[in-house]
Amino acid sequence: MTTVPGTTYNYYVSPTGSDTAAGTSAAPFRTLARAAKAAIKPSTTVFVAPGTYAGGFKTTGNGTASGRIYWVSTTKWGAKIVPPASSTNKTAWDNRGHYVSIIGFEVDGSKIAAGTKWTLGIYTGGSYNVIEGNHVHHTANTIPCSSAGGSAIGVDSYYKGLMGDVIGNVVHDIGPAGCTYVQGIYHSTSGTIKNNVVYRVGSAAIHLWHDANNLKIVNNTVSSSVFGIIVGGGDYYFTSAGANNVAVYNNIVYDNKYGISEQGKTGTANSYKNNLVYKNTTYNWQLRNGLTHTGTISSDPLLAGYSRSAAMPNFRPSTSSPVIGRGIATYAPATDIDGRARNAGAGFDIGAYQH
Repeated sequence: MTTVPGTTYNYYVSPTGSDTAAGTSAAPFRTLARAAKAAIKPSTTVFVAPGTYAGGFKTTGNGTASGRIYWVSTTKWGAKIVPPASSTNKTAWDNRGHYVSIIGFEVDGSKIAAGTKWTLGIYTGGSYNVIEGNHVHHTANTIPCSSAGGSAIGVDSYYKGLMGDVIGNVVHDIGPAGCTYVQGIYHSTSGTIKNNVVYRVGSAAIHLWHDANNLKIVNNTVSSSVFGIIVGGGDYYFTSAGANNVAVYNNIVYDNKYGISEQGKTGTANSYKNNLVYKNTTYNWQLRNGLTHTGTISSDPLLAGYSRSAAMPNFRPSTSSPVIGRGIATYAPATDIDGRARNAGAGFDIGAYQH
């Protein structure tokens, strides 16, 4: 995960803390909701110790370009966010602040209690936010399939948010099977989607819509869903230009019903390079405006331990995988989902993992 710089303000949260405490290392808060009331100034870090925490809270503090607000699980996936005993809203983590980073949490929606069922895992409506290194799973599995929709990770332009980055997350088991309204990663503005692993999603593993534009979708691995990657625009909030200037590079799109497709309104400046797209049963590609894809690999990715039904399939490339060294350097992240350096000398691999 990203190394978090030192910040002016620091707060701490622990399962053994108290919301009447000062929020210091020696006297931590108990809940994320209490920490959200304190973390409202730029240059703030909230350190969250391993343990289980009730979700259904909202963060509204704004950072700045030079002083972000960081929310950090001190152990990757150690801080687990689960439905509260009685849920009052549909979102596990609703972030409306700008310049906020959410790093290393687990969001587990599998054990539903009373109240409103979650349809959204981590949602952000602000600008210049980063959702990185999180594990979001088993959300919206038992909701009715309706146009109200849902997603594991949502980056939204509804509140005029810009430049949302979704990096290095693992997302799986999202939405009722075949429900076209529930997505894995749903992005409707500008930014990046890099190094993510997404599988078993009711509709699309990665879905661009609404005002999506100027996005880089690079080095993701998506599988076992209805749609792999959808690039499109429609149901606009503030524009009507359609999805344009979207780069789709170095992705593995494997064993879905549909592969990579353009839908709704799209532009002529989208590009598709060096992806492995294979065994998507209805079609592998559907592009518009006369666009073509280049450098495509159309063969089994030969992953180390893939199974559609495995709880956590191993999506790393085996030593004989055709993705090794076949990626393109343009827009490729410097490291893979595990922080392993992508070796430009030996070539960039396709997918979320470098061999």
